[in-house]
Amino acid sequence: MPRLAAASLAGTAIEFYDFFVYGTAAALVLGPLFFPTFSPVAGTLAAFGTFGVGFVARPLGAAVFGHLGDRRGRRPVLVAALLLTGASTVAVGCVPSYGTIGVAAPVLLLVLRFLQGLGLGGEWGGAVLLTAEHAPAGRRALWSSFPQVGPALGFVLANGIMLALSASLSTAEFARWGWRVPFWAAGALALAGLWLRSSLTESPRFLEIDDHARVPLVEVVRHHGRLVLLTAGALAAGYAVFYTVTTWSLAYATERLGVSRPVMLTCVMAAVLVMGALTPLAALLGDRYGRRPMCMSGCAASVLWMLPMVALLATGEPLLMFLGILGALLAFVTMFAVIAAYLPELFEPRVRCTGAALGYNLGGVLGGALTPLVATALAERGGRVPWGVGAYPSGIALLSLACFALLPETRPVPVAADPVTEPLTG
Repeated sequence: MPRLAAASLAGTAIEFYDFFVYGTAAALVLGPLFFPTFSPVAGTLAAFGTFGVGFVARPLGAAVFGHLGDRRGRRPVLVAALLLTGASTVAVGCVPSYGTIGVAAPVLLLVLRFLQGLGLGGEWGGAVLLTAEHAPAGRRALWSSFPQVGPALGFVLANGIMLALSASLSTAEFARWGWRVPFWAAGALALAGLWLRSSLTESPRFLEIDDHARVPLVEVVRHHGRLVLLTAGALAAGYAVFYTVTTWSLAYATERLGVSRPVMLTCVMAAVLVMGALTPLAALLGDRYGRRPMCMSGCAASVLWMLPMVALLATGEPLLMFLGILGALLAFVTMFAVIAAYLPELFEPRVRCTGAALGYNLGGVLGGALTPLVATALAERGGRVPWGVGAYPSGIALLSLACFALLPETRPVPVAADPVTEPLTG
């Protein structure tokens, strides 16, 4: 389990690095380079629009790679998704700016962002299922939480490279070529991820399935459609909270408050590091007290905290901004630390890869795709403290709370069982 968990963690860290580095670039530099005829605010909105395309592609990736995972195994999904995401990320770093090739530049950016989302939509399902289906029942949330630590590490790595470059280069150098370096680095990371995953064994639960679904997506829609919609609505809050504080806040603090890029990136990275370190602890609580209570607690905390978070962010004081962001991310991790165990437990093994990945990534569309766009527009119309930005994720969290209330608890009753033969249900 430690080797498997480490390989899954490394893989998701690399995949989410690719996804997050685009979000950071969209907040800091893509607007002027690819939409120079727009006003600064409109350019940021346009860049966040291309950012949202990646979320729209993720459910399609879940369907495509979920079919592969339910028909051919969880392991092939990890290789194919990593290759697609890594190649498209490197290609983003090679796209000429608007000043060089005109309107073709944002079009290429849009296509490559779509391919990024397609790959990431398949990655999560394969990674968490391979871990969850190997894990012993009493510690399934704990072991499954390690792939959930990957996004935090990917975020810190993406933003750390951006921070180092923005601090060491002039503004002109960073805009000309510096922002491209993190995208090029994705190629080396993808090769490392493929090497780490080359020795993984197939999930024992998949090998036990005798009647594989012929078309998993059709079966999921026909027999588990309500469950997919409920999980998507339930997870929307986590996405809205996370991308408010990690993507929109970067643009808002640097453009509206005059906070320097290094200071703001440091605040966000420090909060994400704390969140990543606490993920296994939150997962342990999920193994002890249940998945649904943890998720509902995180939703309730999000409802209560997002307005104070915006007020703390609006001060422009680094320590207060850090505390505001940290509080939001602690609410987020209370939900998402147990999701990698919870979602697979909700679906039967024959369609688990498609169903769990589809619910997870549709939640990203509902909660993450439009959040930076909506938050930027609300902040532009708001006063000194953009209260509307805090109200938006709080409202989504209320919706998610209702969805979690309608989902069943799945925590297995603690028994001494063989993780190879024990079903992944409560």
